[in-house]
Amino acid sequence: MQMAQITAEKKANIFKTYGRTETNTGSIEAQIAMLTERINHISGHLKDNKKDFSSNRGLMQMVGRRKRLLIYLSHNNLESYRGLIEKLGLRK
Repeated sequence: MQMAQITAEKKANIFKTYGRTETNTGSIEAQIAMLTERINHISGHLKDNKKDFSSNRGLMQMVGRRKRLLIYLSHNNLESYRGLIEKLGLRK
């Protein structure tokens, strides 16, 4: 069984929602939203495949990258940070 990737339409929708345009793929909010989508996807995969250690390592790297981006965003634009974690459902 092969893991299904995130489709181009879904990526475009994420960038349009969080980056304000489909081509604004470099905005911090869009990058965090994309990482969150990938983290959720791989977490579902790891629930079925507990011994997939290489995917687990990739997941930990993505979580760390998202954490660093969230820290950067909280220092530079606190209102945007608060809105983003509310929309994504992070930090319960």
